[in-house]
Amino acid sequence: MDTVCSLCGTRAEGSTLLWATERDERGRESRLCPDCAREHVRDIEARLSTEWW
Repeated sequence: MDTVCSLCGTRAEGSTLLWATERDERGRESRLCPDCAREHVRDIEARLSTEWW
């Protein structure tokens, strides 16, 4: 499977261990490259349920 960043379109080269995976409210999965994940980490954390913390 070809992994592509849902924000910038970067294609994974090799391992995707550093990539972030998120699911929307409908259960659809998207992947973020390490650069986009770092840039948007606060947005990602804000969407976590309070049970997570």
